[in-house]
Amino acid sequence: MATTFDIQLPHYSRGFHLITSDIIAQLPALPENGLLVVFIKHTSAGLTINENADPAVRQDFQTFFNKLVPDGAPYFIHINEGPDDMSAHLKASLIGSSVTIPIKNHRLNLGTWQGVYLCEFRDGGDTRKLSITIL
Repeated sequence: MATTFDIQLPHYSRGFHLITSDIIAQLPALPENGLLVVFIKHTSAGLTINENADPAVRQDFQTFFNKLVPDGAPYFIHINEGPDDMSAHLKASLIGSSVTIPIKNHRLNLGTWQGVYLCEFRDGGDTRKLSITIL
């Protein structure tokens, strides 16, 4: 049987942020085994799982994505919300809007060096809502 509920993250500045503890803090007791699906309800931010120890990894992600999809590129026609809007939509599509994590022994079964990232692609990003499903 599945359980689905929403949580809200605090405001995070533009960049790649570890939010594993934000998610865990808002979870109910987890089943012995199962799956946790985390879905972000926004089009200018994404979720991914990656290195949770060295902050340089998150800085390198930021540098890479800003070079891959630059703000204010002259070929963008969707520019109504500022130069970071269309680039944020593209980056969010490249990263993706959800992550799935196994549950084992009532805990998230992440690897030793893995954490969940909020990938915030807007300069003025607001609080973000996540839909959590426990299977």
